[in-house]
Amino acid sequence: MTAAVLLATALAGNASITPLTELARTDAALPARLSGFVGGCELVLLDASAKELARVATAAGQVDLAELFPEIGRAAREQPSVLRVQPILEGSPSGAPLLVIPLKNRDTIRTATDTRPDGKTSYTRVIGWGDRLLDASNEAHAKLKATWPKADPQPLSGFRLMADVDVVFTTSAGMIRFAMCPEHAPNTARNFVELAQKGFYNGTIVHRIVPADRNGLPFVIQGGDPTGTGDGGPGYDLPLEPSALAHDFGVISMARNDWPDSAGSQWFVCLSREATARLDGQYCAFGYAVSGAEAILQIAAGEVVDPATGRPKTPETVTSAFTVPAPPWTPGKGRPDARVERAAAAPAAVESDR
Repeated sequence: MTAAVLLATALAGNASITPLTELARTDAALPARLSGFVGGCELVLLDASAKELARVATAAGQVDLAELFPEIGRAAREQPSVLRVQPILEGSPSGAPLLVIPLKNRDTIRTATDTRPDGKTSYTRVIGWGDRLLDASNEAHAKLKATWPKADPQPLSGFRLMADVDVVFTTSAGMIRFAMCPEHAPNTARNFVELAQKGFYNGTIVHRIVPADRNGLPFVIQGGDPTGTGDGGPGYDLPLEPSALAHDFGVISMARNDWPDSAGSQWFVCLSREATARLDGQYCAFGYAVSGAEAILQIAAGEVVDPATGRPKTPETVTSAFTVPAPPWTPGKGRPDARVERAAAAPAAVESDR
């Protein structure tokens, strides 16, 4: 490496963009601090699909994102979703992006009583949000929709600024790294991040394994209960969010009881799309594993002593959970990594899926 290249690398550094406030009104400043480099850089505003919405040149120090990017307010009003501000140094993305999350209450949840595949057990099914049905072709649900009171408006109230982070589980079966998807479930992702940062998951076990559903298809592994019984939680209930993230191998979602707004800290990781597709719209998926497929499969392969509950004979443990900065986003591409893939064959069926 030449001296000129070394000098350029030293000057470029590694950018860090840090929020200086967590919450702001729609008409307020969005202050952040740029550091870790000498000279100027570019900031790129990206939507949830990594599409570039705007680009500006700026210098290190304090900046007002609302002033630099008038597009933030316009984009949030047209289609409220998470935006990312990504620093660009010497033409390359540098450092984790900063999340700009619109503050907007969820639409009214619509439910109905349905029956599980056994034809006997009833449960509460989510059938729509606001004035929208999840399955417009369902005639029974369409009749119910005609009785719905008009949904309340949900205006944009402001913005939340957060660093974009991944959550890492160090487990007795290996390490698993999860990318968060706040564009699908901002409050659920934030709850999971905060629990990990506060040490809530340290020492918890994977208390439930369903290696296969009634059709022999890989289903889920579940943990996040500090009591290890399957009945514990963080002491509060988390409202269900209308996540559009499909349940597939490596996707992490929130476990709950029958009532949709009963999640808290318990999570589950999907073992196959074929078995968990039916969870779409009913449970809140909020992230996916970008590494650790072997650890997930090792946990899923554990011996189950009680098929009714999925209780493993020797539970694997999340020895520690912590956050690390997410990788830089490239305009037009997004993250440099991808969701893990499953390579193992499906195990035999059990009777504990639900």
